[in-house]
Amino acid sequence: MAMSSPLSSWPWRSLGSYKYLLYGPVVGKVVQEWREQGGLPLGTSWCLHLLVLLALRSLTYQLWFSYGNMLFFTRRRRVVDHGVDFRQIDAEWDWDNMVIMQTLIAAVVVSSSFFPATSDLRLWDPRGWALALLLHVAVSEPAFYWAHRWGLHRAPLFSQYHSLHHSFRVTQALTAGFGTPLESLILTLAAWAPLVGAFLAGRGSVSLVYGHILLFDYLRCMGYSNVEVISHKTFQALPFLRYLIYTPTYLSLHHTEKDCNFCLFMPLFDALGRTLNAKSWELQKEIDLGKNHRVPEFVFLAHVVDVVSSMHVPFAFRSCSSLPFATHLVLLPLWPVAFGFMLLQWFCSKTFTVSFYYLRGRLHQTWSVPRYGFQYFIPFAKEGINKQIELAILRADKMGVKVISLAALNKNEALNGGGTLFVRKHPNLRVRVVHGNTLTAAVILNEIPGDVKEVFLTGATSKLGRAIALYLCRKKIRVLMLTLSTERFMNIQRETSAEFQQYLVQVTKYHAAQNCKTWIVGKWLSPREQRWAPAGTHFHQFVVPPIIGFRRDCSYGKLAAMRLPKDVQGLGSCEYTMERGVVHACHAGGVVHCLEGWSHHEVGAIDVDRIDVVWNAALKHGLTPA
Repeated sequence: MAMSSPLSSWPWRSLGSYKYLLYGPVVGKVVQEWREQGGLPLGTSWCLHLLVLLALRSLTYQLWFSYGNMLFFTRRRRVVDHGVDFRQIDAEWDWDNMVIMQTLIAAVVVSSSFFPATSDLRLWDPRGWALALLLHVAVSEPAFYWAHRWGLHRAPLFSQYHSLHHSFRVTQALTAGFGTPLESLILTLAAWAPLVGAFLAGRGSVSLVYGHILLFDYLRCMGYSNVEVISHKTFQALPFLRYLIYTPTYLSLHHTEKDCNFCLFMPLFDALGRTLNAKSWELQKEIDLGKNHRVPEFVFLAHVVDVVSSMHVPFAFRSCSSLPFATHLVLLPLWPVAFGFMLLQWFCSKTFTVSFYYLRGRLHQTWSVPRYGFQYFIPFAKEGINKQIELAILRADKMGVKVISLAALNKNEALNGGGTLFVRKHPNLRVRVVHGNTLTAAVILNEIPGDVKEVFLTGATSKLGRAIALYLCRKKIRVLMLTLSTERFMNIQRETSAEFQQYLVQVTKYHAAQNCKTWIVGKWLSPREQRWAPAGTHFHQFVVPPIIGFRRDCSYGKLAAMRLPKDVQGLGSCEYTMERGVVHACHAGGVVHCLEGWSHHEVGAIDVDRIDVVWNAALKHGLTPA
């Protein structure tokens, strides 16, 4: 096995999440000083300052990452209009390795005898700040430019160290910390040279340490944010600023074309070295004006389930949103923050974009209604929720969106009749409103083994229950329909021809299914109700939220879902509890509607005759059962 190049991989890469134990000595030192001094060593412990800096630096990266992914704020000013996929997320998973390395190096330095104690330093020294600024311009900027251009971008260093950093077209704030140990050391030397110079000259201060390091991280994150933040009008009014501060557009050109724009923060050195990309300023103007923005052809209108799951959105924590949703204990302290954000959404009362991806060259976006699952069951909230859904549909229509698909509770029959309310109210809609339940029914039906002769169906008179019952009876499968309403049952039975009506059987109690091993669940089942199922029963389900598997001698299916085609691009988040690349069937139904270019609305009752049509169309476009 060939040996890797020195400083091309991190020494703690095999530790996984246990790498954070490397902070143990620093924490231990603070605890020791705390015990010795009888209180928190606020003014005497450099190690405590390092931990505070660590928290502030991590917060800086996180806030810039969140801002860059808040598409409802930034979608019109994105530099590269593509998403970050799972491959990039996995590659950049340990983006904070550079922060760990710098913290450990700093801990060694401040523990040495020649480094001044915090008690010997001023809180503020303007001459130290001026000296640090001078050293940054005279030393750090040209040194990094030289090392970046003539070192990392030349063989063999580029292929061995820097190529991975350039392997992804879209940058994010977390990409700023992603690199090999050699790259991180070069960046650390450039970042800390002004600090070292100021301290050697006797002009160091506590504020300089905080200010310089945090400002350095801030500018790095801004450049990598992929969102234009500086107005082109500022550069028009003050042209010299173009050479003093870089922009996200400026940095993106370096990542897409590589052999230009090598500067750290100041394009002046690219101008002096004749490596300034001629498109930098004009492209920055176009992006600032929103000319890079694309209107999505398909929108999936989702909703948040609860407060905890709201932290699963892509602009919160990438490590959470890129994996199927699960309740992590580490997120529980942030519950008040998420709750506050929920209240803010209620007051703002606008839909917001959550994520996007490209499929067959078409832009697909997920919008979210600012309402949480429990609100859909509050009687007085019905009107407000429908108003928000209606506004989202009208906004999509105005933008030129072709298809908008409604998520589970947004198309609730009691809420708006499966979307019929909006279609009737606005008969001239150009956007097609789709509930996607046709494909949901198709997925459930195709899960049922071909040798099944009898099924037990709860939620039998709902939209999905009705369609499933009518479809199965045509296949001469006996359907035990659990419903107390004889009138509803009779109405459904009359929809099929006389030869198939005998296969629809009304039952009113669960014990009627005690010998049936195929249950299709459209209504939530308690443990007591599940006990009526015989051993070996499989529970297919389309109930939200899904039932809890209490029976160990039975098997439980997941909610109907489909896997997107392999050529999907820019998908980097999981849809609630779904695996990577898997979406709910109603979402997939809207995708198929868009790809097929169907001109009808799919609202209200499911057309049973179209179940096979939609299923075959989904398979044709590369969607597969999950």
